[in-house]
Amino acid sequence: MHLPKKCSAFRMVLSALLLVALLQLLYLSFLSKLHGKQQRYSYSELFGGSGPGSVAAHAEKNARKERLRYSLSTGGIFDHSGQYRVYKNMVQSDFANKPASNVLTLATHTTINNLHHLEDLVERWRNPLSVAIFAHGQDVKFATALVYALGVLCPRLQALVDFHLVCLSGETASFPEEDHHHFAGLGDCAAVFARLQAHRDKYKNYAIGADVSYPNNLLRNVARGGSEASYVLVIDIDMMPAADLHRQFLEMIAGRRPDPDQVFVLPAFEIRHTRKIPATKAELVRLYQVGEVRPFYEELCPRCQAPTNYSQWVNSHVRDTSGVLEVAYTLTWVDPWEPFYIGPRSVPLYDENFKQYGFNRISQACELHVAGFKFSVLTSAFLVHRGFKIQGEFHAKKDEENNRNRLLFRSFKEALKTKYPNSARRC
Repeated sequence: MHLPKKCSAFRMVLSALLLVALLQLLYLSFLSKLHGKQQRYSYSELFGGSGPGSVAAHAEKNARKERLRYSLSTGGIFDHSGQYRVYKNMVQSDFANKPASNVLTLATHTTINNLHHLEDLVERWRNPLSVAIFAHGQDVKFATALVYALGVLCPRLQALVDFHLVCLSGETASFPEEDHHHFAGLGDCAAVFARLQAHRDKYKNYAIGADVSYPNNLLRNVARGGSEASYVLVIDIDMMPAADLHRQFLEMIAGRRPDPDQVFVLPAFEIRHTRKIPATKAELVRLYQVGEVRPFYEELCPRCQAPTNYSQWVNSHVRDTSGVLEVAYTLTWVDPWEPFYIGPRSVPLYDENFKQYGFNRISQACELHVAGFKFSVLTSAFLVHRGFKIQGEFHAKKDEENNRNRLLFRSFKEALKTKYPNSARRC
């Protein structure tokens, strides 16, 4: 008995569909096993397990893991106010073991949502960096995990960057090995920075949570204290120095007698978002002349940077043909100047009572002046901030914070009279 042609055709189609479904199941099973294998390899890379790699490589990863575990097991230390917990050298660079050759370190600070800037900063600087990160709440675990991943998966960061973590005193950082979700998909350095990029818009500027203050001056001091360098350049993480600054500065001070009361000022600029950060003074001056680069804080507080004398600095570029870094001119501090500078280790620390927005850097510049420091502007060194700073882009409590810190600044200046009783300088 023969089956009808329609029934036979139906069975053939059904068999084909079943075969396709079976193949799809097999393919999905293969992908699942492959993903699992990739994840196990990633964990091996991060935590020094028994996966692929040389014995020496695994030993190094295990050593890094144990250093982090030990650092976190100490529970950190409290700052002077008792409001914050500090984990110094949470992740240390290879360079930390070679302090004798460390002359100039770049120190910076950030929250986890701005840490993505570190990728370009390391590429530009290519020398020792000390980074202090503030995190709170769930971001403490996230920051610990991602910083550890940066230290293991990014060779240049592994070689050059020391990380320090600051959180609220009631919070503690824990070893991230069990936080599997933080490490999912992190197979290399690019993946870590992609994760940080995705986290960048979590909050705006200092609006990081109700009743949570960003301790910028504490972070600056932690980053400074994380280096044994003779000189330190302290900047915000969204700023970029001139491309060859490190080498040129070392050549400038080689053989010269150190002046413990001199700091070297780097004129600071801001650049339109669409423009590439200039590498040299010649490139910067060309952009400055067409309005694509302007003095830092020109719209928000022109008086805060005007004493740098941008006109003199920019117009002197026609004489800067040798490429040799030197002092262009020396200035006396005037209120309310807040310059960025390379300074010796002897410069006073930042006053940690200043938090959030306003007067945090100017208070330190004021103290340098009262303590007798002179401000020498360098010929071709500079800093550039990414994007123009404009009115209206700040968080809602900016003016309230600024007014509160203005009152604090008044008492700070009075205290300097007692701290430096023999100084005739005031600010």
